[in-house]
Amino acid sequence: MKKRSPIAVFLLGIVTFGIYSWYWAVKTKGEMNKLGEKVPTAWFWLIPLVGSIYWWWKYSEAVEHVTNTKISWVLALVVLFLLGNIGEAIVQDFL
Repeated sequence: MKKRSPIAVFLLGIVTFGIYSWYWAVKTKGEMNKLGEKVPTAWFWLIPLVGSIYWWWKYSEAVEHVTNTKISWVLALVVLFLLGNIGEAIVQDFL
């Protein structure tokens, strides 16, 4: 996994009005998939409601495996959904 600054992830998400957040999620998904995880394509986001929930659920499971359970998939999912850019910074700190 590429080392990124959690502060930069947070600030860039705000400055770019969320565009960097999408970019960050897709790039880290690709890096986790190269490590053997099975996070589906981000095109799932286009399926109303269910698609994004399913995608973030699989993403969070991959985060748990990549970090060797330093953060549980449940906690990763909750912070990503409830805290937005702050949650992304927290997850990036574990990655």
